[in-house]
Amino acid sequence: MLELLSLLQTGRRWPAADLAARLGVSARTLRRDLDRLRDLGYPVASARGPGGSYQLVAGQAMPPLLLTDDEAVATVVGLRFAALTHADGDTGAADNALRKLEQVLPGRLRHRVRAVAASIETGSRPEQGLDLRTLRLLGTAAHSHQHVRFDYTSRTGQRSERRVEPYRQVLFGRRWYLLGWDRDRADWRTFRLDRISGLTVPGTTFAPRELPESGAVSFVQDSARYPITRRQGVVRFAAPVEVVSARLIPQAGTLEAVDEHTCRYVTAPDSWEWLAIVLAMVGVPYTIEGPAELIAYSRQLADRIARATSHPPV
Repeated sequence: MLELLSLLQTGRRWPAADLAARLGVSARTLRRDLDRLRDLGYPVASARGPGGSYQLVAGQAMPPLLLTDDEAVATVVGLRFAALTHADGDTGAADNALRKLEQVLPGRLRHRVRAVAASIETGSRPEQGLDLRTLRLLGTAAHSHQHVRFDYTSRTGQRSERRVEPYRQVLFGRRWYLLGWDRDRADWRTFRLDRISGLTVPGTTFAPRELPESGAVSFVQDSARYPITRRQGVVRFAAPVEVVSARLIPQAGTLEAVDEHTCRYVTAPDSWEWLAIVLAMVGVPYTIEGPAELIAYSRQLADRIARATSHPPV
């Protein structure tokens, strides 16, 4: 029965003869085991015809799942990471699901998954936890090509009502982003999910568009790094790109080789003063190509360090 259930959970429709052959049982035994699965709550649909066929379909209630050892460990690891994404300590649904799963695991697996879960930590958390309702509604709307409306708060604190065609949800830099077509601006836009409120799905649909040529992930990454309202800092390092890339956070910007001896770094930070400090910590000669704010903060930092070291040691 467990092997039968494992085959049915692939989602395909199985001819009765194929199932019986795979299991090495008679047609009568197959029908008996299928009836037992139905009694346990698994919605197995049958189709008439030459030999008949069977398929496990979605039911109104969720029956017990059959997981292999590796699948159970992978599920626990995924739930643990989901719980770690909550900034306020309210791990909610992820922790509840994790506890339920651990209660029904056999002893050999319970020890294994607890060991794996205990070894997982995260160095930092996002500023706000993930709203599962927002994630679910946007995902459903994107899949069914339905318009959405929501209030959006920009990074400067300005609120606006947005009418959007949702397409993809992207996890980047410990934050979730929505890639959508802004109907009022007639252009592609990205929205941080933690800045969305009052989300509604009116029920109207749209004809899907071609995604940006760079793809959803690249478009969201570029938008997150270089928002429309932010200026870019451009720095030229007098060192190979391999040397500099090992000392900069990749998600903070883009680093491209100019030649085998120099590279250029482009970023749009939240703080020019922070960027001035980071650039100095790379430890290789560099030239700031712009903007003026970054040059000014770098000069202030240099003066501050010079004054701090101008006195003889005590």
